Amino acid sequence: MLDESEASDAELIGRAKGGDRGAFSKLLERHYDFVYRAAYRWCGKKADAEDIAQEVCVRLGRAIRDYRGGGAFTTWLYSVTLNAARDMMRKSARDMAKTEAYGVHALISGEASAEPEDPAEALWAAVRQLPDKQRDAVLLVYGEGLSHAAAAEAMAISETTVSWHVHEAKKRLKTLMRSAGEV
Repeated sequence: MLDESEASDAELIGRAKGGDRGAFSKLLERHYDFVYRAAYRWCGKKADAEDIAQEVCVRLGRAIRDYRGGGAFTTWLYSVTLNAARDMMRKSARDMAKTEAYGVHALISGEASAEPEDPAEALWAAVRQLPDKQRDAVLLVYGEGLSHAAAAEAMAISETTVSWHVHEAKKRLKTLMRSAGEV
């Protein structure tokens, strides 16, 4: 049997599905940075990205059995990460609505910060303001470097639809950046 550090993802997945905790641990170790990076690009906050990555690790323990191996593991993992990020966003929105309903307006450190000084961070902040599908397409294609075909697989839409979302996002980003004085 191969050492876990030499085992392919497919071998580790197969062993993890069979209950091998060491293989599952190695799989998490191998892909944690990918999950964190994707989560950070999605939400833009270190603490939230850490929470999302942790949630993905927990979900992966149950979801690994559902992985069929039809596409790249990282594409499937990205979908799991996006779902966790969306769930966190919905929970955060519900919590914010509750807070506002009771008249409590607490400022959370970092949320009320000034405009980002780094132009790249300003652009990613604008990306996070895009509609869901446009944001996801941009994050997958430009943030993670996936092809339109791989992004389409992760988003469960056609490749041409990914291209359209990217095109529309570029138009919207140009407008957002102009209004922010960045372009």
